[in-house]
Amino acid sequence: MASLARVKEAVVVTPSEPTPCCVLSLSAVDSQLFLRFTIEYLLVYSPRQNTTNQALTATRVKAALAKALVPYYPLAGRVRLKPDGSGLEVVCRAQGAVFIEAVSDRAVSEFQHAARYVTQWRKLLSLQVADVLKGAPPVVVQLTWLKDGGAALGIGFNHSVCDGIGSAEFLNCFAELAARKHGEFRPMPVWDRHLMDPTSVSPCQQNHAALFNKVPDLCGFMNRFTNERLCPTSVVFNKTHVTELKKLALSTSRLSTEFTAFEVLSGHVWRSWARALNLPSNQILKLLFSVNVRERVRPSLPEGYYGNAFVLGCAQSSVKELTEKRLGYAAGLVRRAKERVGEDYVRGVVESVGGEKKASPDSVGVLIVSQWSRLGLDRVDFGMGRPVHVGPICSDRYCLFLPVNNDDDGGGQGESVKVMVAVPTSAVDKYELLVNSPYS
Repeated sequence: MASLARVKEAVVVTPSEPTPCCVLSLSAVDSQLFLRFTIEYLLVYSPRQNTTNQALTATRVKAALAKALVPYYPLAGRVRLKPDGSGLEVVCRAQGAVFIEAVSDRAVSEFQHAARYVTQWRKLLSLQVADVLKGAPPVVVQLTWLKDGGAALGIGFNHSVCDGIGSAEFLNCFAELAARKHGEFRPMPVWDRHLMDPTSVSPCQQNHAALFNKVPDLCGFMNRFTNERLCPTSVVFNKTHVTELKKLALSTSRLSTEFTAFEVLSGHVWRSWARALNLPSNQILKLLFSVNVRERVRPSLPEGYYGNAFVLGCAQSSVKELTEKRLGYAAGLVRRAKERVGEDYVRGVVESVGGEKKASPDSVGVLIVSQWSRLGLDRVDFGMGRPVHVGPICSDRYCLFLPVNNDDDGGGQGESVKVMVAVPTSAVDKYELLVNSPYS
């Protein structure tokens, strides 16, 4: 698939109206080292019954992007280090976002399954930003026309400027403008990044310590994920599958209350991943997952806050306990990790990442889960209907929970979840067997 897309046009799109010229500080949470990369979404749309006028649609999408960049004007700026090196800031001079139009000889049906290799769909977002601090636009949009009349939309966001919820809010506003069904921006975007900076309050409890503690690498974990080819996997869990996992977890746990879908799916995928990798029994593993803190701090963050407003929850276990104990154990670890994320936990993380040491999670023994299924990406309609596929441009070792819109598997509309993660080639067959066999 090397010739997946051919670029027709690449232009810089600036805000359609004058916007403030200023320098805005990003928060301590925004400035974390591990967020200095591009979130890359891929949305695929089926052909419409009435033939889409491609030129008119591309013009409409470009115009909508220019309009959306007025209230979201920092997304038309450029991110840089502060002069004192203490964090990041955005220089806002209406420099603009990038819009690309391309054509492809591929069809919508080819996106129903996992990519054959990690970078197979790379050219659906042709501008790959290697360093988000070297003058790159915070937003890149590529509209690619498929051979069957469908379309693929690749969107890249500088993660330092917005989190998943913030980027999805922007995308839905942008899409509504393109579809000409937008009256006003709701919610109105709010900057206020100081709200996620350290405060001068007394030190809080260290209940977030496990997040930043390093664990020994007893098995060449990092070398394996760096040097071995990763193979993308994709598994759909419908409502029936999730209900079965909940019953299994409850029957193998000491807890008496039902687990959530996130707890059982995370626990099941984590166990399957650990068992497939065949790691030493004394290797410590961590499951890290993002927790939205907009309502977990007091006062809560204002509606429309589109900066990074999440912290990582952390579940930890030895390989021996995680693989030998049943699903209830793993799901229980996830639940307890979620419950620890209160205001003190959030404040502790903010102080740690914003302090002199600039704490950052280690990667040894880590599986990261990100829940894209709850962002609203499946509602992004540019006038072409809702996407039939939502996922990343490139599948990698981050585990993504994705929405499934075309539920024809009996799971119920909107109730299915697609789990996508890339696994070392030597472990992929065993992982796919285990993740599809919850009772094993």
